[in-house]
Amino acid sequence: MGRPAHAQASAGLLSIGQVLERLQGDFADLSPSKLRFLEEQGLVSPERTKSGYRKFSQAHVERLRLILTLQREHYLPLRVIAEVLEEMDAGRDPVIPGAAPRSASSILTPRRLLGRDELQRLTGASSRFIGEAIAAGMLPAAEVFPHETVAELTALMRLAEQGITPRHLRAVRVAAEREAELIGQAVGARGSRTGSPRGDEAALELAGLLETVRGGVLRRRLGK
Repeated sequence: MGRPAHAQASAGLLSIGQVLERLQGDFADLSPSKLRFLEEQGLVSPERTKSGYRKFSQAHVERLRLILTLQREHYLPLRVIAEVLEEMDAGRDPVIPGAAPRSASSILTPRRLLGRDELQRLTGASSRFIGEAIAAGMLPAAEVFPHETVAELTALMRLAEQGITPRHLRAVRVAAEREAELIGQAVGARGSRTGSPRGDEAALELAGLLETVRGGVLRRRLGK
């Protein structure tokens, strides 16, 4: 006989104490009261058991890690952190205010990679949809994924809800690959190379400029 639905739903969830165990190594001043405060501010929304106990998923833990890092290393007020989180919840990867070109996902990416099962759990995507995204070249053909894949896959799912499936986006992939080649050539012409700190910084700068130009063209085509 299978487990009750509520038992299945709580599988893999963590108590406040377990969350503290995972995060206090990096954030020694983290306390239960601070976790409750961040919840009261609407920055994280743990699940609740029938008895009212808070339960946190791995996604909640990563969200808390991001919040605490933005506070400690980037000195961002909670109002600005809330805006960053809102952008991420919308499937985007916002640049950290005052720390361009570093993005929010870059804080999480070095921490861990996601297996396909965990990627499905965090996004709600089906295995078939992930396979379609990989086949269209919109996601890497891999069994482990960097954390920013969550935002990318979420965006792909939202597009699919509007009838724009991964296979419709092959032209987007081809255009991005051409832009990457163009950036590589430009960076090389400046005497740097991608993969080096200076080359990577130059490449990100050019990528941001191209994104601005592309957005302007798209808005004009849409009459906005």
